[in-house]
Amino acid sequence: MRPSPRLRVALSCLLLLAGLTATATTASADTLTAVSDDPLTGSGAVSRTLLTRTDLTTGTSTAPVSDSAFALPAGAAAPSHTFQGTLTLSGTSTGGGFSELVDTYNRTSNADSAWKHLPSFSVTFVQNGSHLIPTVRGLQYTGSTVWNLEVGAGRAWDETSDNGMTRASFPFALVERNANRVHNGEMTFLFDAGSISKVRYQITQETCDYQKFNMWGQLSGTYTPQTVSDATSIENAYAAEVAGRLPTKSISALATDYPNSGVDTSKFGSGVTASSMTAYGVYINGVNYTSGCTTRYGSYAFCSDMLLPSYSTAKSAFTSIAAMRLEQLYGTSVAGELVKNWVSETSSSSGDWSSVTLNNALDMATGNYSSSGFEADEDGTTMSNFFTAESYSSKVSTALSYPHRSTSGSQWVYHTSDYFLAARAENNYLQSKAGSSADIFNLVRDDVYKPLGVGPDSLTTERTDNSATGVPLGGYGLFCTQDSIAKVAKLLNNDGGAINGTQVLNSTALAATMQKTSSDRGVTTTGTTAFKYNNGLWALQFTPSSYPQYSCSFYVPFMSGYGGITVAMAPNGATYYYFSDNDEFSWADAVNETNKINPMCS
Repeated sequence: MRPSPRLRVALSCLLLLAGLTATATTASADTLTAVSDDPLTGSGAVSRTLLTRTDLTTGTSTAPVSDSAFALPAGAAAPSHTFQGTLTLSGTSTGGGFSELVDTYNRTSNADSAWKHLPSFSVTFVQNGSHLIPTVRGLQYTGSTVWNLEVGAGRAWDETSDNGMTRASFPFALVERNANRVHNGEMTFLFDAGSISKVRYQITQETCDYQKFNMWGQLSGTYTPQTVSDATSIENAYAAEVAGRLPTKSISALATDYPNSGVDTSKFGSGVTASSMTAYGVYINGVNYTSGCTTRYGSYAFCSDMLLPSYSTAKSAFTSIAAMRLEQLYGTSVAGELVKNWVSETSSSSGDWSSVTLNNALDMATGNYSSSGFEADEDGTTMSNFFTAESYSSKVSTALSYPHRSTSGSQWVYHTSDYFLAARAENNYLQSKAGSSADIFNLVRDDVYKPLGVGPDSLTTERTDNSATGVPLGGYGLFCTQDSIAKVAKLLNNDGGAINGTQVLNSTALAATMQKTSSDRGVTTTGTTAFKYNNGLWALQFTPSSYPQYSCSFYVPFMSGYGGITVAMAPNGATYYYFSDNDEFSWADAVNETNKINPMCS
């Protein structure tokens, strides 16, 4: 029998005082490491008007409520019950309400009602103190025609008005099948040793410019208690995850931390329509200064765990990093490997791949394209067919259907499909070295992401065939939190590709990627602004003529994602990032504000 939450926390605290508690990576199977913000010390006297015990036991849901109703309240008491087992919802395919806000492609008017409802939902949880932890983290393929699923860690606590039951709440997200968009929601319910109330859920926020909606409902569910054999390991891993997050403060703290700098914190998040902003932050001098997470119904209850989509930032954060990892393992000649030698399907391509190197593909300069106009191909029919293709065979054949137009390495043309091919070439090259079971995403996961301490939501990626055994998409399909994206940027911009003193990314390749090698700037993009594009990262040059506050010229490399996502990594060591969905790309003012703290030209 497992001890009660309060006893477990007390025992853990005593062990900590005695210096006997092991870390999450070395603790024995029977030793629990408490999460840093436990135990809860409130009395349980919570003034609650939304989602009361009556609402959750006998009420119904007719509309979303304030997202604050799902949050851990002031005064919450430590949970008197421990949830260990499986939560299964009933009636997901028909229950609940739906309100469309934007539907560019008229999806919810078609015959598939799955757009308006949750997919099948069955999740196993364990509990560490007041923390409710899914045993499976990351992307879950549900089998739905529309939605896949991610479930995050939540909280459990007591309120005196709940008549002896414990209240649970947790974040979840719907992820469009074969696409990277994310719709964030929350769920809550009451439980005791073997029963639960109804389960209330709502979705009131997304990062997707072409489909926006609110979804809500209250469904019956079942709680099946069970012993999870590795429960303590899961609970300890979560405690380590929380303890390993970057030091975090509110974005407003920049002004108080640097009172003589004159930094204007209103510049961070500016230039983007507030209702379209998901989250933003600044990593500088070892601290991740973060925004809140605003929804259409207030503040998201789990901002630090809000799921953020990568879209094309995956080109930088995955496929480019994969190339630098391969170069560290097997030498810089990897960049010169011919794609045709590692992607057999190029033999039947409409283009010419005879001289296209991996570096050419990472620079989006394969010479195979229809139009050299700025993102004309990306917005065209062929790329639309590439995105909608789900099977590997159809995706790779579409990616290779562009005709030959110019010498490889000479013309930049933006193609997400080039990154699908680059990732495939990397994968097959890796298998030639490490065996047929090797997987390029898993290499990055195990050699880079895990040692870096990114959250579990970043340890999976979307794949072809709507399957965990499919091929990584390469050009999109990752997920992160504010902590995870700041850690990836820190690796590239501050740590020189080293983690805890171990070099994991090739330093020569990284220097060029980050515009620190004047002889290798990559290629120049088309369009009204001439950016540099090198190994998956864009770069904008700041000059005294364009920005008079500077006495020198410098480049700011940045990741960019569909709809309005930017991760700008300035040479002063500051990273400004934001996730939005109104096609607004405005970040120079924010970078300029960081110059007031860490001058660029010194």
